[in-house]
Amino acid sequence: MLELHGVSAGYGRSMVLHDVSITIPTGGAVAIMGHNGAGKTTLLRVAVGLLPVKQGTVLIDGEDVTKLRPNGRVKRGLGYVPQGQQCFGQMTTLENLQLITTTTSEVDGVLDTFPALTPLLSRRAGLLSGGQRQQLAIARTLLTKPQILILDEPTEGIQPNVVEEIEGVITSLTQRGDLSVLLVEQHVGFALRATDSYYVLESGRITSHGEGGPGAIDDVRAAMAV
Repeated sequence: MLELHGVSAGYGRSMVLHDVSITIPTGGAVAIMGHNGAGKTTLLRVAVGLLPVKQGTVLIDGEDVTKLRPNGRVKRGLGYVPQGQQCFGQMTTLENLQLITTTTSEVDGVLDTFPALTPLLSRRAGLLSGGQRQQLAIARTLLTKPQILILDEPTEGIQPNVVEEIEGVITSLTQRGDLSVLLVEQHVGFALRATDSYYVLESGRITSHGEGGPGAIDDVRAAMAV
């Protein structure tokens, strides 16, 4: 569903990614892991079209979108939840959702996925906890009906019980078979439980790749320790 082939990218003369290739299969979930400064967020910016590539190609469902702007990629099914639990703080939880759709059934659908938001619909989003804002950010993106959901550090600064809820949501979404997930995460256990396969990024290069699951934790930690 989403492929990066031989991608190199950076800022000005400073290269961050070097010949990176990854594949996110249709209905699959893939984790990108690595230390701070490894190039994870830069990779996502390339995937969504916020940063042009120096070389390489980006494909969505087999179509070359390398030169396509972010809004064009959204129209082709890409949904992006950036780092930082972003929302419109002066608006209520419900108003944040209604920015995407005013259809009651669609709002009710994402509230079924995130029931913790239901009693908070009239509360200003800026007054929500970090975990609640993260759930709102994901719910709002799901209302765009993406085929590819990209999540950048969804557990950063989130309390453990909400991390478990987000993990459960990602697992249930990918089990539907019609949504692909690309997850950038430093929480190794969470990332491997929530995805089918992983890539380890180090200094802008892929240094390890394999199947996900709890059994891969030692391999990933060893790769990240290099």
